[in-house]
Amino acid sequence: MRTGENEQGLRKIIDLTRLISLAILILHFYYYCYAAFHAWQLTSDITDRLLDNITKTGLFSYFLKTKLIALGFLGITLLGAQGRKDQHIKYTTVVAYISIGLVLYFISYYVLLLTYDLQFRTCAYIGITTCGYILILTGGTLLSRIIKLNIDRNDIFNRKSQTFPQEERLMKGEFYINIPATYQLKDQVRKSYININSVKGLLVAGQPGSGKSWFILEEIIRQQIEKGYCLFIHDWKYPDLTTIAYNHYLKYRHRYKVPIRFNAIIPEDPAKSGRCNPLEPSTMTDITDAAESARTILYGLNRSWIQRNGDFFVESPIILLTAVIWYLRQYRNGEFCTLPHAIELLQVDYAKLFTLIRSVPELQILISPFISALEAGVMEQLEGQIAAAKIAMARLSSPELYFILSGNDFSLDINNPAAPQILCMANNPQKHITYGAVLSLYINRLIKQINKKGKLKCGINFEEFPTLTVQGVDALVGTGRSNQIATTIVIQNLDQVKKDYSREMADVLMNLCGNVICGQVAGDTARQMSDRVGRIMQDRASTTINSSDTSVNYSQQLDMAIPPSVISNLSSGEFVGIVADDPGQEIPQKVFHCKVTKDPRKADQERKLQKELPVIRNLENGVVYKNFMQIKDDVTDFVDAEISRIMNDPMKAHLIVKR
Repeated sequence: MRTGENEQGLRKIIDLTRLISLAILILHFYYYCYAAFHAWQLTSDITDRLLDNITKTGLFSYFLKTKLIALGFLGITLLGAQGRKDQHIKYTTVVAYISIGLVLYFISYYVLLLTYDLQFRTCAYIGITTCGYILILTGGTLLSRIIKLNIDRNDIFNRKSQTFPQEERLMKGEFYINIPATYQLKDQVRKSYININSVKGLLVAGQPGSGKSWFILEEIIRQQIEKGYCLFIHDWKYPDLTTIAYNHYLKYRHRYKVPIRFNAIIPEDPAKSGRCNPLEPSTMTDITDAAESARTILYGLNRSWIQRNGDFFVESPIILLTAVIWYLRQYRNGEFCTLPHAIELLQVDYAKLFTLIRSVPELQILISPFISALEAGVMEQLEGQIAAAKIAMARLSSPELYFILSGNDFSLDINNPAAPQILCMANNPQKHITYGAVLSLYINRLIKQINKKGKLKCGINFEEFPTLTVQGVDALVGTGRSNQIATTIVIQNLDQVKKDYSREMADVLMNLCGNVICGQVAGDTARQMSDRVGRIMQDRASTTINSSDTSVNYSQQLDMAIPPSVISNLSSGEFVGIVADDPGQEIPQKVFHCKVTKDPRKADQERKLQKELPVIRNLENGVVYKNFMQIKDDVTDFVDAEISRIMNDPMKAHLIVKR
């Protein structure tokens, strides 16, 4: 404990030591400048005898000895000096004082070698040596007043205190995706890995340009193909991801135990696109499948309907489309059960349409409200109910879409052990409302088929997920692990999900995914990510300066590891997040804040060598348009045939709906 008595005793010791230093220096002057002192009559017999006795001790055996001893005692006094701290004193000032002082202190010897008058030389020697002594004393005293803090004044955002150890091991495993990165730990830059246990779900968030696709999603696709995954990819900006997947498929398809096919659905380029019927009759086992398909396609075309779930003028079109789809599924065992046929059937006259649908017993309850409105002459209500479905579905009336949606080149059962697939679906940001609705239907049908026991491991990758209308993605993430399904959901921020789905869906995705990777985001997404990462112990230092004393306090404080402000200012390729692990492969450092390592020049070279998707069919002679007209003719023919059959059957004459 420091007490007043101890401080006073220390001062006395320092004063005594300094007095000894001065006494030795005075003896040095007296001995080596004795002639000048004698001329000034400052000598006596007593001092001469005392000096003679001191000389016998060897103190003056050589010239610098006494000066060095005096300097040594002065240094001892400076070790115990405790001046009031001053934040304005710099080390350069102290070094300047001490350096000049030492030079004057020792160079003064050469003054004695001059040929000037003895008394002048003595005065000059004593003056210069004394000045050097005082400068050394002043510099040493200032040294004790410097505030010695381990504070980096250039680190104004406290970035070094927010660094923490991260996982540097490469976690190998069938379902692990390993992304190399670098991170900063205090003043060091170290190598690390983002080890993603992909079957536990991955949510990737980041504003445009943050690098979420280029640094993260592309690497995931590459590694999944290298590990023999069946794969689904929603390519938001076709052909970026599709081209990468195709070229990696060509390079690594020999690793698959069963020969794998590469398929793509490209609405804008039917020549390169496969044809697939999302309403394939064999996959629609009951009317609930038709209802889910109808809800998906209409929600995709009218995104605002998601927030109005249960509204009369929302549910009515969905019920009508459900009835149309299920009727096509039942008619001739699904011969015309395709989305293009459903679109065309919706355009049929109300009376004929309702008559056809009512001929299927299980659809009579669904269609009865529409028939009642028609028979009662409530045409405004009926038009409001039906027009919403007809107008929305009319957006899909395109020869190219009809061509792709009406074929059966492949199924959506992409992880079938007997016929595995890599399937890419191309979107277009300029037409995402139309294409997004169609792709959403494909995806919802695909999810129902792949999320089953006994299938192959499968990667599901959604780029720009909010542009789709996917029902049950939370169930896919929650139950996919047991079925070896690795789901990757890429969004820009949670506000997108809240706008296009709901606040509840945004919270579910954030909390359900075991792995979360976040690039530059702001607002609520940054705050939730910061809370998800948690807190760490951080060093703190504070300085208090007053007129009599200066105090420095060091402490540790539990604070946010990555504040929201840091997340909102991340650079491209810089990510924060948290990963999940497995029993037996624990990851102690699950949290990370790193910069993903990727060589742009190498990526550019690979891109130049990539092959484009091949043309798989010849579309000359108007094949696409002929298919478009054929579908229209199919609907006209079977409607007329069925109406005629019902009218000619006395047992079914009551089914005829009249205006």
